[in-house]
Amino acid sequence: MAGDEDRHRLGWLGTGRMGAEMARRLLAADCDLAVYNRSPAKAEPLARLGAKLVASAADLGARDIVFITVGTSDDLISAVGGPDGLVSGGAAPEVVVDCSTVSAEASARVRAELARHGTALLAAPVMGNPSVVRAGKMTAAVSGPHDAFTLAEPYLDMLGRGVTYVGEGEAARTVKLCHNLLLGITAQSLAEVTVLAEKSGITRQAFLDCLNKSVMGSLFTGYKTPAYVNLDFSPTFTAALLRKDFDLGLAAAREQEAPMPVAAIVHQLIGGLVGRGYGDADFAALLQQQADSAGLTLVSEHADVSDGLDTSESDNGIPPFRKGGTR
Repeated sequence: MAGDEDRHRLGWLGTGRMGAEMARRLLAADCDLAVYNRSPAKAEPLARLGAKLVASAADLGARDIVFITVGTSDDLISAVGGPDGLVSGGAAPEVVVDCSTVSAEASARVRAELARHGTALLAAPVMGNPSVVRAGKMTAAVSGPHDAFTLAEPYLDMLGRGVTYVGEGEAARTVKLCHNLLLGITAQSLAEVTVLAEKSGITRQAFLDCLNKSVMGSLFTGYKTPAYVNLDFSPTFTAALLRKDFDLGLAAAREQEAPMPVAAIVHQLIGGLVGRGYGDADFAALLQQQADSAGLTLVSEHADVSDGLDTSESDNGIPPFRKGGTR
């Protein structure tokens, strides 16, 4: 294992549900981490794990590498270049790693702002929800200067199963939007076939157990099984946030003149779900909407089913720090 002299001083800006879980993994790897959140109470649990709490985003400016997880494009712009933003105090980190899902335009604007301070930006939107992060199965696409990626890669690898460098600029934003378009399409398709099976007299538990054992089973169908079987729509990723990603993804498709007829239909279905009052519910509530449209009354099966995210598996382990960026 590399010595402490090879380590960098890290910062984390935005410790909501996703950011907190990711920051915990860095703390578990004994990283030197300072954190800031607009609502300090959300950062306090990290302080109990060894993080240093700072009073403003600007207080993270002197850190070597700063990770950001915020909710919207406007949040990112404000967090970096606002009056109390990351670079407002004069100091600026060597690298900023933005793990948020934001528009390419906002990312490019922040990239230019950081460049004026000599800071490189890596776009690193993550694939997974807090439960996936906790289980060590999160992945991310990363784009930006390759030398900055080499510097940050050991810490990115600590966050989950590993990351993929996809090129310069905002390429990672496009990868994440494509991922989340497929996420919504898959969730709607899973809802449709599950409702068909139940209307045909097959329990959701039995159908999904069979599906998960088949070639069509996946990490996604597995970890959504408890929600579908027991109708637990506690948010891991809300319908409103998924709609935002579909807004961005379909805008990118239009810009590229890439028709996406299936995604366009699912976009409308997600919009309908939000309109019916499920905006703050997990997007798995697409199952409820599909059942309603089929005239099927759903009830919880109260079954003890696994989500497939076994935190005892070896790939949940946090890899040791290693200097460099080779694979």
